[in-house]
Amino acid sequence: MSSTEDTDDNSYAGHRFQRVKQRFKDRSKRVQQTKEKTKEILSKHAVKIAKHAEEHESFITKVTHFLGVFAYGGFCFILGARPQDVRYIYCLFYITFVPLRWIYYRYKKWHYYLLDFCYYANTIFLIMLLFFPRNQKLFMVTFSFAEGPLAWALIVWRCSLVFSSVDKLVSVLIHLLPGVVFFTICWWDPAYFKAMHPEGTEQEVSWRQVESKSFLCTWLFTVPLIAYVLWQVLYFLIVNVLRRQRLLKDPEVMTSYRGLSKKAQKANNIWWQLSGILGDQNRPFMYILLQAIFTVATMALTVPIFLSYELHLTFQILKVSAAVWNGGNFLLEVMPRQVVLKERKKLEVAPTPVEDRSQENQPVSGE
Repeated sequence: MSSTEDTDDNSYAGHRFQRVKQRFKDRSKRVQQTKEKTKEILSKHAVKIAKHAEEHESFITKVTHFLGVFAYGGFCFILGARPQDVRYIYCLFYITFVPLRWIYYRYKKWHYYLLDFCYYANTIFLIMLLFFPRNQKLFMVTFSFAEGPLAWALIVWRCSLVFSSVDKLVSVLIHLLPGVVFFTICWWDPAYFKAMHPEGTEQEVSWRQVESKSFLCTWLFTVPLIAYVLWQVLYFLIVNVLRRQRLLKDPEVMTSYRGLSKKAQKANNIWWQLSGILGDQNRPFMYILLQAIFTVATMALTVPIFLSYELHLTFQILKVSAAVWNGGNFLLEVMPRQVVLKERKKLEVAPTPVEDRSQENQPVSGE
């Protein structure tokens, strides 16, 4: 009798366990379906917004130029009058425009660009400003990001300051603003450094001047380089492993490698020639290697920039000058060619007079 009861109890417990297991499966399935529906809805809205923006491209360009010029003047005023507030402008800019850029890039199939190192570095910098503003070591790591790879990418990849283009403005500011914020904090906002002041030193002495060179090199070069390697591993896993099939199915989806390789191949410049040293099949590996060399070299330069006001100021002028020069080059050389190409496409798509007459003779729906 007892054995029968035990068997019944075990059977009941087994059924109950199966029911609980099935409930968890159903719940996880519903959660997954909800996530997929939410993602689909967001994607549809992103496409709608981007299409509306393209339909009114001319008007948006005029408004962007108008607002961009005034915003630039306002920023210059704040930079001179209240440099300690520049970091708040940066936070507002990043929180506002990066989500908007995702909407536009999602429509253009460029959203994998948001996995690039510049967004990784900017996100860490934003976290530092908002939550750990007095953390000396994190300050130095993000300084290395801002005045290393981010700043030199502005020059090497020829980012253009064009007030009439939201996309180009955001690209310039993402690479330029972190360095400007650090410049104002390091040299024009001494109150920011009081909490970081080393014990046993005079209040007039900056902690930059009393720290050992090995400490500076560790937190301005070695640790940022480790953080860069971590990003590179994560990027490779996401793009080349997890999303590999998605990218192979749709060649229109852009990544930084696809975009840069297309431009380099078209121009047949030094980057295209260097990436092909080991053959076409190894170009992605060469791209990663060249990017790593670029990162190591630019991070090494942040140590003297961190210690010298003159070098830091000169570097700010160099970055702004490069962006303005590239903007002028874009307006005078690149944009006219783009306008001609757009007009040609419109003429190719536009119906011929014969087609117009045939369409006029077609009955309207309901006739």
